[in-house]
Amino acid sequence: MTLWLTIAAVAALSFACKAVGPALFGGRTLPPRAQSVIAFSAPALLAGFIVVAVLGRGWTALDPTMIAGLAVVPLLLRRRAPLPVALVAAVAVTAALRAWV
Repeated sequence: MTLWLTIAAVAALSFACKAVGPALFGGRTLPPRAQSVIAFSAPALLAGFIVVAVLGRGWTALDPTMIAGLAVVPLLLRRRAPLPVALVAAVAVTAALRAWV
């Protein structure tokens, strides 16, 4: 029961935190500097999650097959491939290298 109360409390707190911004600043536009910080925070967090996931537990288990698979994504996106195609290609490259190595 304590677990479910904790989950409900975290959900309510998360909702309240997300509602504070529009409630306080609703109708106003943010300064350009704040807009650029918000725009770049999601890609920076995603890059951090990818680095931690690739380098493994405790930064000791480097997986070169995953790095090769991740390297395919920007190459295909640069050639204007759709994101789902790039992601499937990354998975295929990683799986092929793991089967071969």
